[in-house]
Amino acid sequence: MHTVTTVNVNGLRAAATKGYREWLAATEADVVCLQEVRAEEKQLPQEVREPAGWHAYWAPAAAKGRAGVALLTRREPDAVRTGFGVAEFEDSGRYLEADLPGLTVASLYLPSGEVGTERQAEKERFMAAFLPYLVGLRERAAAQGREVLVCGDWNIAHQEADLKNWRANRKNSGFLPEERAWLTRVFAAEGGYTDVVRALHPEQEGPYSWWSYRGRAFDNDAGWRIDLLAATAGLAGRCVKAYVERAATHGERWSDHAPVTAVFEGLPG
Repeated sequence: MHTVTTVNVNGLRAAATKGYREWLAATEADVVCLQEVRAEEKQLPQEVREPAGWHAYWAPAAAKGRAGVALLTRREPDAVRTGFGVAEFEDSGRYLEADLPGLTVASLYLPSGEVGTERQAEKERFMAAFLPYLVGLRERAAAQGREVLVCGDWNIAHQEADLKNWRANRKNSGFLPEERAWLTRVFAAEGGYTDVVRALHPEQEGPYSWWSYRGRAFDNDAGWRIDLLAATAGLAGRCVKAYVERAATHGERWSDHAPVTAVFEGLPG
């Protein structure tokens, strides 16, 4: 078995004081992908920067206090790469990948966007550049007999079942028709990836992974499913379990996102 977890920590320094460290110490994951770290390595406490039992790799954003992704692996990777070859996003703290035996795993933090602003234009540029990279990554991996797993906060709810209040969000970033169509391309023959949580839970509403801190969104489970694990076909076929680690109560949350975990069989340990 091989277990991979992805979670947007919404600021790792804050999360570390609210329960992240305890969660990490208890997890059985072999790989943990973090997004929205919002800190450089030197700004993190040593036990967070170099957690016991893990090899930790960081890709902070050049813009201070923004974005930032990380990969924690039990086994030392054969190679680690930052960015996906596009100059605009090379130092944006949004993509980090590592090669493990038979598997390339990546941590992704896709821009969130806001309709009518430069943030949405940035998101669209990222999406336009990232899909061809995903296709190339899959093709290169296949030529090497490898699988690919791209985990992270994709900031798009793909289907109506992925968003509780979908009717009210049809004109908002994260549920725009063109964003959803792009994600369909990722999960169709063109991209060649599978949403492993949805594949195992085809009829379920959610399971949601992000809830606003406003109002009673968490208590009412009025969430979004935007934290996704996208796997190549061979790997997706080996996924035997996929679930959201939803906190028992609002007060036990250490991020506005919950960890999303998938378990695969038949991979090297």
